[in-house]
Amino acid sequence: MYAYIKLSGHQHKVQKDEIFLAELTGHEPGKEFTCSEVLAVGEGETVKFGAPTVAGAQVQLKVLENVRSPKVRGVKFQPRMKYKRTLGHRQQLQKLQVVAIKG
Repeated sequence: MYAYIKLSGHQHKVQKDEIFLAELTGHEPGKEFTCSEVLAVGEGETVKFGAPTVAGAQVQLKVLENVRSPKVRGVKFQPRMKYKRTLGHRQQLQKLQVVAIKG
């Protein structure tokens, strides 16, 4: 069974026991929570789509750990002005595991 969920403003396709990365959800590592924003749920050829969410469908997730993405570097540069600036950013992420899909 698989499901499409909306989590932290992004859509993810998940299956049972799958581990994936998502942006911070506000839950602590080791805790479980349910995501009720299920956009579609299905198994094989049968798929139920929501408008916008599937009624009564839930995905139970467990927070494994907080991680950070690889650093993304950006450069501002203006020729002949002696201006050069390097920027860096690392996004805060959470490693999540799908415990159960109900729908």
